[in-house]
Amino acid sequence: MEAVAAAASAAAAAARGLAAAAAKDAAAAAATAKEKKAAAKEAAVAASTAELNAGQAAARASALALDAKEAAAVAAAATAAAAAQASRKRKFHLVDDQVPSDGDFISRLPDHLLDAIVLRIPTKERVRTQAISRRWRPLWRSTPLDLVADYDLKSKGRKTVDLIHKIISDHPGPARRFSLRLSITDCYHEMVGWIGSRALDNLQELELDYTHTHSSNDRKKMYLRLLPSSVFRFAPTLRVAKFHNCIFPDFIVQLALKFPRLKQLTLHRVTISEDALQSLLSGCTLLESLELKDNLGIGRLCISSQTLKSLGFSADSRNKGVLLQELVVEDAPSLERLLPLDPKYGPTTIRIISAPKLKILGILSEDISELQFGNTVFQKMIVVGLPTKMHTVRVLVLGSAGPNQGTVANFLKCFPNLERLYVIFQPSMDKDDVLKYDPIKCLELHLKVVVLKNYNSITGSSISFAKFFILNAKVLKEMKISLVYHRQQNWFANQRRLLQIENRASQDARIELTCGRGSRDNFTHNSHTHDLSMADPFDIPSRECFDCVELIRKKSLLL
Repeated sequence: MEAVAAAASAAAAAARGLAAAAAKDAAAAAATAKEKKAAAKEAAVAASTAELNAGQAAARASALALDAKEAAAVAAAATAAAAAQASRKRKFHLVDDQVPSDGDFISRLPDHLLDAIVLRIPTKERVRTQAISRRWRPLWRSTPLDLVADYDLKSKGRKTVDLIHKIISDHPGPARRFSLRLSITDCYHEMVGWIGSRALDNLQELELDYTHTHSSNDRKKMYLRLLPSSVFRFAPTLRVAKFHNCIFPDFIVQLALKFPRLKQLTLHRVTISEDALQSLLSGCTLLESLELKDNLGIGRLCISSQTLKSLGFSADSRNKGVLLQELVVEDAPSLERLLPLDPKYGPTTIRIISAPKLKILGILSEDISELQFGNTVFQKMIVVGLPTKMHTVRVLVLGSAGPNQGTVANFLKCFPNLERLYVIFQPSMDKDDVLKYDPIKCLELHLKVVVLKNYNSITGSSISFAKFFILNAKVLKEMKISLVYHRQQNWFANQRRLLQIENRASQDARIELTCGRGSRDNFTHNSHTHDLSMADPFDIPSRECFDCVELIRKKSLLL
């Protein structure tokens, strides 16, 4: 229906243009008539003053007047004809072009509109458009290939791998995206051929994921195969690249590859040497976001990039081989996000030498043995020496065992302009370390949102920690406290008393308690490293139980 409406709108626009042209012609005819009337008047004057030629002048004036009358009639007729034609054209173009017998208005659209339609549908449906009519048969081949090759790509009586092969063989190229998500034992040799195909020429987005299996009941196995060297032929055109469970060859150091258009790069559970990774990154002159997760072969990584805005990283939790132990941000003038995705597994040392635009930082925890900001060094979150102020940081995510109120409070002194704070409670011995409040600038002037994850109402340290922010954050707008397990409604009333909600420093603060579904939320599965449109990549919905959602809707859980 939308396509029909679009066609009708286009026809109406054409009719309006035709009517405007006809009106223009009518106006010109009227102007001519006016000129002829003026000429007739002049002729009449001339007749009255020239007695010898009076008869001839009168005859001439009469003739010109007659011509003027005829011209006016022509103009009126032209205007009426234009209006009638426009009316006919508005009726879905049905005067000149009759309704198709099969009712297929879409197939009668211009080529550029049909191409736009084909580009917006999945690969499988795109290929199937050939069956609509003869008009559609060449269209999917004329649009850039966008192929997601996984086990959802099926056709009656044809295996997935065979169908992928046929699509790539039939398409002449170029390609926009190729995403391979199959068990590599099914198609490694075929994949090498696909990558070399002309259908993938000028590829812009590439994803190779060897972890997917045919059935959700199958156990995922790790098939580490060497990355085909033909992949690097896409270096000049790639904008997005994602590699999972493969081995990068060391010879890429000698190749000195250049990726002049690459903006997003993901390496997940790949094996790559430090030299190979540094060579790879040095060739990415426009890189904006980089995610390095659970990789092997990298002991130390040094980041020096003029364009990088977001960096997410974690060491391999399998504890086999060479693991990432140290990350150094040496020179990153555009870096806005530094995201240690799971500090429990490393790296154990993080040094930030120069990142003048850093806005979002975390997850940081005691698992990071040494953390350096400029000249300030923290050992397990405790400052050693005079602290450096990180004035640009607006969002901070901390993991705290206990939680440890004193350690977190002292840590916040380094972030005077902090606006949003997330704290993940980690199980530990109860530490009821209530401190005398020493004014902290961000609590006095800037901190507007506090989110506490995995809150344990049984321990005194958890209650004291939450109460610390309730009683001292003077411009707080919102505080969310999430539990691991569900509680009855009377428990929430008791929390209101324990947390001293009535005495909160910011009377405008909205304080909300919710429970999870029996699982801890640690942000370790955050997948927003590359989404630069998100002002806060940690501002995502929590997994809440149905009862809590209903109570929040009724404002029963707002303290």
